[in-house]
This record gives sequence, structure tokens and C-alpha cells, in this order.
Amino acid sequence: MPEQTNPSARIPQERRETVRIHTRQIEDACIDKDCIEDLRVYLTEPSQAALNAAANARARNAELLHVYIDVAPIAYNRGHYTADLTFFYRITGEALSGAARPVPLDGLAVFNKRVVLYGGELRAKVFSSDDNELIPARLYGDNLPVCTVEVVDPMVLASSIQEAPTTPVGGPGPELPEGVCSLFDDPLVGEPCQRRLFVTLGQFSTVRMERGAQLLIPAYDFAVPDRSCTDDPGTPDEPCDLFAKVAFPTDVFYPKGERK
Repeated sequence: MPEQTNPSARIPQERRETVRIHTRQIEDACIDKDCIEDLRVYLTEPSQAALNAAANARARNAELLHVYIDVAPIAYNRGHYTADLTFFYRITGEALSGAARPVPLDGLAVFNKRVVLYGGELRAKVFSSDDNELIPARLYGDNLPVCTVEVVDPMVLASSIQEAPTTPVGGPGPELPEGVCSLFDDPLVGEPCQRRLFVTLGQFSTVRMERGAQLLIPAYDFAVPDRSCTDDPGTPDEPCDLFAKVAFPTDVFYPKGERK
């Protein structure tokens, strides 16, 4: 095993130059601890059939699949923005029916929330060669901040079964992106249905608003890896043994003219 060293010990103490970088500067951020009560689970067709015939059911696990983020400015409060967040969870559990073996349950839950954060103001229109598609909404540039959400998979705190009302209320359910629905092996059931599964989730998340910024930072040197990706140098008389003796061509990746 290679000797473990402190990465900070390899950084030269003498600054070589000051360089300009473009990165995202955090304008505002918040943390949230959500207790999401009685969240409807839209089960797959086999899971819905199992729930209809079950004496009891329980949710076991929740996995965050995706977060859809929509950012919009607040007209009466310049520099502040709303971020409408839609969380898509995969809920797994089991349906219990007497002495029979539990039947796995699989479904989707959707949670919506809104946060308000300061995102700064930018009068310039921003274009990038990373996105050259001529979409009408992007032809005039985009000066909205970027919203970033960090979330860990939520905890399942409770689950319950409710009989569906005779007359469904609220329609067939939320519109679900095809990409999310494609993660399930079977179609999801909205309305009508005989029974409904609800879960209560506990979730921790952070939300931040970011804008592009040009910063000057001290540069010490290029971050060149100092060890091989494998600890096995190869056996004698093998091509890999010979190749292991060839020095890494640092100048190919980091030209001398740029290293200074």
C-alpha cells in the first residue's frame, strides 16, 4: 500500500501567480428540515392490486429520484427569487395478508415546496457555447440565478392505508415526467382505485442561489496526481512491467509555457 500523506503538505508555500477563474458564487442559502405528513403514494399496477387485497401494509424505504427546480423573480422584491421544488420519491414496502408471504410494494410519491432566497441582480444577458440550441425561451439570454438543492434520502416515519372515496377528489393525480415514470417496471395507478397508501417522510435539505462570478485566486501549481492508479507494478517480462517504468508525461498534459 502506498504511504498515506496529508494532501495539504504537498502544496508549495510560495505563491507562483494570481489567476482569474469563473465559478459560481453563493448569493444566499438555507437549510430545511421537512416533516412531510400523509404523502400519497401512486403505486404500480401489481402493487395496487396487492394493496387492495391486503389486510395491512407498510412502507419500508424512500429513495429520492429527482428534484425539479423552477426559479422565478419576485416582482415586488428586487433581487429575490422563488424556487419551486418538486421532489420525486420511490417508495418501497410490503403488503400483508394473513399468514401469506408479504408482497412487495413499489410506487411514487411527489412533494412540492417553495423557498424564497436572495439571488442578486444581473443586468447583462448571459450566453454560453455550452448551450447553443436556438430555443425561443433562450434567444434573449438568461439572467436568472442558478438554484442548487442538496438532499439526502428521506426517512420513512409512518405509513397508513385509506379507503378511496366513492367519488375521486383532485383528479388522476399530478403530471409525472416520462423520465421518472420510466424508472418503474409497470405503469403507475392514479384514479380510480380501491385503496390508497400514504407515507410520512422526514427530509433534510439545503437550497442555495448561485451566480457566475469572476474571481482572482492565488495559484501555486497544477494539481498533478502523485501516485499511480494501481498498486500492482506488474510481473517481470510483461509489457505492463516495462510501461510502469516510463515516467508520466506531465508536460503533455500541463505544458511548460503554462506552468511558469
